[in-house]
Amino acid sequence: MEKLINSRWIRCSNCGGKTRTKVYEDTVLMQFPLYCPKCKTEVKIDVMQFEMTKSEEPDA
Repeated sequence: MEKLINSRWIRCSNCGGKTRTKVYEDTVLMQFPLYCPKCKTEVKIDVMQFEMTKSEEPDA
């Protein structure tokens, strides 16, 4: 019998709208460019165990 895997849609950190990106509880993303179709912005995020934070971008 397979274990049920939880999944969630990532929400935009600017407007709170649902994006087209889905993550599972074992998903790990580092500096992922998340695009929001609602507010038409892109932000780099880190995701680990459903916890989403904005990536700290180094100054150029």
